Parts: sequence; structure tokens; C-alpha cells
Amino acid sequence: MAKQKLPHLVGSKWTAQQKTLGWRHFRVVNRKNQGPWIFAEMVATCDPNARFWLNANALKNRQLWTSGWQTRDEMNRESH
Repeated sequence: MAKQKLPHLVGSKWTAQQKTLGWRHFRVVNRKNQGPWIFAEMVATCDPNARFWLNANALKNRQLWTSGWQTRDEMNRESH
């Protein structure tokens, strides 16, 4: 059996480096495999209507996303 890529994607928490749909904190509520691609459905923590799908590889880009929920101070410390 092939090893599943990103096995712990659903339920993971992320902080967007830039506001997305007006929010920064998101969690993954669903995943979709399409051929070689994996997509994650992101939902804003404070607004369940703010949701979108993105290529899960984008979550590896630290200029766009940080794993876990971070405060602005934590984000600023990492960028310096």
C-alpha cells in the first residue's frame, strides 16, 4: 500500500501570513485528492462561512502559511 501524503492534513490548524477573506486563522476541514494533487478545504476559525480550497502544497510555503495558530507578535518575531 502506498504511503499517504499529508496524512494529518484534516484537522490541522494554520495561520495565514496575510489576511485571507478577512481572517488569519484557519483549520483544514476536508481534503480532496485529484490525480497527483492534494487540495485542502480551509475554514476560518471565527467565521465558518469563510471557506476556500487550496493546493495543499501551498501550506509548505512559510511566506504564505505557518503551522498552528500564531499571534501577530509570534509572526513578527519569525519574520525578523
